[in-house]
Amino acid sequence: MLAALIFTGFGCSTPNQAAVSRSQPVTLNYWRVFDDQDAFQQIAQDYTRIHPNITIRYTKLTYDEYRDKLLNALAEDNGPDMMSLHNDWMHEWQPRLMPMPSSVTMAFKEVQGSIKKETITVLRTLPTMTLKQMANDYIDVVAGDMVMEVPQDDPRAPRVQAIYGLPLSVDTLALYYNRDLLNNAGIPSPAADWKTFQDQVKKLTKLDETGSILQSGAALGTATNVERASDILALLMMQNGTRMTTDDGSATFDKYPPELAGRPLPPGAEALVFYTDFANPVKEVYSWNDKLPDSLQAFAKGQTAYYFGYAFNLQQIRQLNPKLNIGIAPFPQISADNQPVNYANYWAEAVSRKTKHPDEAWDFLLFAAKAEEAQKYIAATGKPTALRSLVNGELSNANLAVFASQLPTARSWYHGTNAAAVEAAFAEMIRSTLAGDSDPTKALGLGAIKVNQTIK
Repeated sequence: MLAALIFTGFGCSTPNQAAVSRSQPVTLNYWRVFDDQDAFQQIAQDYTRIHPNITIRYTKLTYDEYRDKLLNALAEDNGPDMMSLHNDWMHEWQPRLMPMPSSVTMAFKEVQGSIKKETITVLRTLPTMTLKQMANDYIDVVAGDMVMEVPQDDPRAPRVQAIYGLPLSVDTLALYYNRDLLNNAGIPSPAADWKTFQDQVKKLTKLDETGSILQSGAALGTATNVERASDILALLMMQNGTRMTTDDGSATFDKYPPELAGRPLPPGAEALVFYTDFANPVKEVYSWNDKLPDSLQAFAKGQTAYYFGYAFNLQQIRQLNPKLNIGIAPFPQISADNQPVNYANYWAEAVSRKTKHPDEAWDFLLFAAKAEEAQKYIAATGKPTALRSLVNGELSNANLAVFASQLPTARSWYHGTNAAAVEAAFAEMIRSTLAGDSDPTKALGLGAIKVNQTIK
């Protein structure tokens, strides 16, 4: 009877030799980019209090070296257990990733016994996250990027979808502006729509007698010296009604959607013309060219009034010019009557297919993604959240309010299995249109062909 009293009531907690084996020291190697170890220090400490046998070894790499080092390490079987991947990379990297299982089994220490207390090791099987939970917990764009079909050896096997990554934040494109330059031009507030934006750029741009740009109204129109030019152009296309891909992922941004078949140009070509006009010297909105500095550098130096960037750019700008009078506004829309469309750019945390500790790796990422832990990451990095439950709290944050307000309408699109090739194709569309090598429709068609070569 005494034995029954001591050992009943613990559910699926099972003291056995397997539990003792699973409680041996485990080191999880975690590779990330951009964020210092401080961004994860509190989360790792919180986790190791629950699982003292697990050590999180954090490695930060530079963006320029990250991709190659990660690929080489995984190929040589000495890569990390967990890693960060850009949302555009997920399909390309899927064969190297471990999908989230439906449950994980973890070792826990428990004090048991009603008369003689003793600490024993037990195993608990814990549910992870369902597809429905992901859709409910995260903003809409996340599930579309992170949920993928699991490859099957047997083509007759039923199709199964799984979660391949968990983001801790989601960023959106916004409009940075130089308050002093707008004030000097008599502009009381930044443009909310593209027609107003064009009118303001005309007032803000100053040329000398030879046509050289003395002050730029907006850093827009080229590919080489505009930060995230492909993101800006893709967002313009989406706002204009372009269907970027079909349901199976084939690129269609060069096509007419059925409901817009009567336009002189496909909506994607209209967006390409609109974008490149800002770097076309014969256009009234001419305000930028490829001889000017990088758009972020130019904005930080006070050389351009408008710059399109993400939340993470704010710290970069302030480091370059702490005295710059910066404002942040929502990304302009076609009109107030249109449903807003914004652009998502983010990194997600994933597990390597070659990890020897898949349960521990996924358990840690699920722990880090909980609202109470994700808040610590957001506070340390100043990035917008990915969780619906935290959006309202960021609307009162001066630095994050604009970015957080755009999260419900943030979108992305399928980049195939080679995101770098997609960026190169967009850059070539911009370059050839500006150079007059091909008309916008032809440039768009060639771009779509190149993107479709990456589709699998």
